[in-house]
Amino acid sequence: MSYDHIFDQLDIRTEPFAICEIHGTCHVALKPDAAVTLHYILCGEGQITMRGQAPIRITKGSLVLIPSLNSHEVLNDGATLVPGPSCKPAALNLARVLKSVPDESAGSVSRLIALCAHVSIGLMGATDVVNLIREPLVTRAEPGGDLMVLVDTLMHEVCEPSVGSRALIRVLLMQAVIVMMRKRMNEPDGPLDWMAALRDPMLWKALNAMLNDPGKPYSVETLADIAGMSRAAFAKRFSDAYGAGPMELLRNLRVRKAGDLLRNTDLPMKRVAESVGFSSRSAFSRAFESTSGQSPSAFRKAVRML
Repeated sequence: MSYDHIFDQLDIRTEPFAICEIHGTCHVALKPDAAVTLHYILCGEGQITMRGQAPIRITKGSLVLIPSLNSHEVLNDGATLVPGPSCKPAALNLARVLKSVPDESAGSVSRLIALCAHVSIGLMGATDVVNLIREPLVTRAEPGGDLMVLVDTLMHEVCEPSVGSRALIRVLLMQAVIVMMRKRMNEPDGPLDWMAALRDPMLWKALNAMLNDPGKPYSVETLADIAGMSRAAFAKRFSDAYGAGPMELLRNLRVRKAGDLLRNTDLPMKRVAESVGFSSRSAFSRAFESTSGQSPSAFRKAVRML
């Protein structure tokens, strides 16, 4: 199945925001974020853990896309001794997230370095298509492969930045996301199988409506009307393509839109709930906490401190 026309219309944007350096056997805890987060492992070995998911093993060249509103930890297992230059995130206007403990072996230096970025993906006029991703996406570079070439280039840019380095890093990250999606789409029964739904013009009408305005009072019936299908045919076709029902997806999109409003606006909590389609503040709070593990107010406070 060809996805060339989808890639031609994807608007992928990446915004690098931090270099995460972990020295020794320890971890960095990352709070839920309103944006989808990308971790690109530039050196070292360890794992990423998140609520409700099996640990994700990471090595040099691992590319991990974390859905929005998911707290997670990046751990260095101390297994890889990594000599060489230090990163210079300040020169790139990036934050430095540093965690360090003494290594057990005197004189040894075990480092795990990840370049972290926010990712947004638009398609055919719709925004936040990346919010359709329901679980972490993981791709691992092969020695000598296209991703490993990007890793080495990125490592050079974060260690020896010069004029244009930040812009170059952004472009390289965008390339990495495209490579990741291309690899995962070609996997049978893989996590991006649902993107086949984007080839269906009738389903796309309903998906586009939900993505662009999740706060509208949709029902299966109204979404079926938008798609130009009967209720039963739409519900089955949607579930077959996406692996979940349309109202489950809509709830997910509403919670993620709420995360964006909590981070980027000062709207009162009740207004946020109404804006994304929840009938009450209590219903909104329950849905948000079940997704992110935090109450909306705790989430807003946490992201404002970042």
